[in-house]
Amino acid sequence: MDQARTTISKIFNGEPRSYTRFNLTQNMEGDNSHVEMKLSSDMDDEVEANGVGENINQHNHPYYPSKLNQRSPKTVCGYVIGILFLFVIGYLIGYLSNRSTDKTEIKSDCPVFNEIAPVKAEAVYSLDWSDLRALLKKKLTTDNINSNLKEFSSASHQAGSTGDEALANKIMGKFKTFGMSTWTDEHYVNVHEPGSSNNQVLFRGNVVGTTEGYLAYSALKTVQGAALYAHYGRAEDFRRLQEQNVDINGKVVLVRAGLLSYAEKVANAASLDASAVLIYPDPVNYNIKEDTALFGHVHLGTGDPYTPGFPSFNHTQFPPAQSSGLPSIPAQTITIRQATEIMSKLGGRTSSDGWSDGMLRDTMYKLGDDGDNITVEVKNVLIQKKIHNVFGVIKGYMDTDRYMVIGAQRDAWGPGYARSTVGTSLLVELARTVTDMIKNDGFKPKRSIIFASWSAGEFGSVGATEWLEGYLTSLNLKMFSYVSLDEVISGFDTFKAAASPLLYELLESTMKQVSSPVDATKSLHEQFAGSNWEKSVMEPMGLSHSAYPFQTFSGIPSLSFRFASVSIKSYPFGTIEDTDQNLERYTSYNTLKLAKTAGEVVGLVTLRLVHDHLLKLNVAKYTSVIRNYVSQIRSKVESRQMVSLCGYVFFAIPKELNINLLIICKKKLCIYFFSVLSVLKIEITFSPMQVSSPVDATKSLHEQFAGSNWEKSV
Repeated sequence: MDQARTTISKIFNGEPRSYTRFNLTQNMEGDNSHVEMKLSSDMDDEVEANGVGENINQHNHPYYPSKLNQRSPKTVCGYVIGILFLFVIGYLIGYLSNRSTDKTEIKSDCPVFNEIAPVKAEAVYSLDWSDLRALLKKKLTTDNINSNLKEFSSASHQAGSTGDEALANKIMGKFKTFGMSTWTDEHYVNVHEPGSSNNQVLFRGNVVGTTEGYLAYSALKTVQGAALYAHYGRAEDFRRLQEQNVDINGKVVLVRAGLLSYAEKVANAASLDASAVLIYPDPVNYNIKEDTALFGHVHLGTGDPYTPGFPSFNHTQFPPAQSSGLPSIPAQTITIRQATEIMSKLGGRTSSDGWSDGMLRDTMYKLGDDGDNITVEVKNVLIQKKIHNVFGVIKGYMDTDRYMVIGAQRDAWGPGYARSTVGTSLLVELARTVTDMIKNDGFKPKRSIIFASWSAGEFGSVGATEWLEGYLTSLNLKMFSYVSLDEVISGFDTFKAAASPLLYELLESTMKQVSSPVDATKSLHEQFAGSNWEKSVMEPMGLSHSAYPFQTFSGIPSLSFRFASVSIKSYPFGTIEDTDQNLERYTSYNTLKLAKTAGEVVGLVTLRLVHDHLLKLNVAKYTSVIRNYVSQIRSKVESRQMVSLCGYVFFAIPKELNINLLIICKKKLCIYFFSVLSVLKIEITFSPMQVSSPVDATKSLHEQFAGSNWEKSV
């Protein structure tokens, strides 16, 4: 039966259609590429429709009566029998020769591994989900992860450096060894580096220590102003200062590192007209040396801020523009020692309750006064660097042009062991594991998997964002998910994740199938989820998440997760203390066990997305998410709608702003989501007559929208 189907397919389509490939049809110029095939019955119908006489009169040749009707019925019958006999003989010869050719020339159906022996059909279809889970757990090994960690660890691999390029070549070599198709994506991006002389901080006219750290994309200028301590620099921290009638205008704000990104801290201060921001690691949050410098960036966005919305390809001319997320004020990191020298001498009132819980030596944590003058000099230089993103692909066997991406940052300012080395090692190990399952165990993913190694991640996911900007039109149509491997391990006693609501259900089911690295008798879900798994595990996807540009810029369902610690201090990301020894200490020497668990989470999520017939994306989850957001907006609007002051009532928000319209939209949108979900749950034989209309539940979709001619209407 398969042979007959293939033969028929070859006759009409030119090649078998057992799998959907990339479109191989050539777009020829002109109309010559259009070939129309018609059966004899179609030709007869066409002749009858056009009229024989009309056809003949279109030519200048004289008309000769046909002699066919002068022949006897026996002669006609003989002609027909002879033609049929020749056709049958020809078909049998062709069929038998085709069978012998198929037996002698067997080629692998896999479009990726050309050099790999073909997989037997019996093995391909005997793999069920339990088999895939067992294979993944068996083939993903701590020995291979440990080997990768040793090979990819590097003391210097800043974006665009020779160390970064050497790592890129190693990763591409690994992908090629696995039999994957590989390519690179080259960009010329603008980044900040320290100038020939260090940035400086002066307190009351005296230089404070040595400033080795820096914040990329800070405003390049020298400013001065009175010192002001603002806790973590959150919006609520600045509101508390305003409630105490503290003037923020023109102040040099000192804030602790942590809780939100450097860029958000600087943006909050700049919005209130502060003159500069100094960020320091407080010992209550960080267990690092007093002279350890912090590195980071303050671009409130992702990608190259000097080509916003455009890919940074070489020699590509775009209108000169800058990202609106670039700060207008200078920002600089200082060490614990520098912060102690400044904070211990500040005057003014004592800070608010909870703000003085820091551990700087001999420090009262005062807010500062007008005599505490600070000068900040930022002398970074803007340079252009060439970076490379590295890709390896495993092509699917059905929906080849539909793919998910697994990505990991490759670069780092210092050793970057937890920041980039762990993620890169897992990326390579997952690629090896999946290709091994395909080569040796008969696994055939329905959709494609792209493994991506990004550069310039330290500057705000620059490599990933430039790739998105360059190929956004195609990615929006074909890419259905992104999973990040960045910073997956920084502790051991908690599990946190940020994801699109579409992936919540898949993540929860995956957590129930993976053993906890803390207690092997429990699953991740049992260990960390508690009674309300979303409240215990899920967190908002912030600017610091490497999956952020995929989720927000491209709208691609994305997942980022991490093992962290709540019982010990924050991991020293962005410092020279991000080393293998420190990571082992922060994980209680369970780094390899945690890495394997993280690999299993990503592996199972990936296998589900490329193996199942229907994508495991739950649209209905958006209903609860939208309800929650609308509820928050409603409470904020109602709380600020009217303000009472001195016996008078003022409308802080125009009373024309009616929240009821938003509530109505929310209800209708939720109805549409459920309608879409009901359509998706119906099998391929779905009929629009089976689904209720979201406009009028008494009617079907067909009755509501089809009209008298459903094809014309729909």
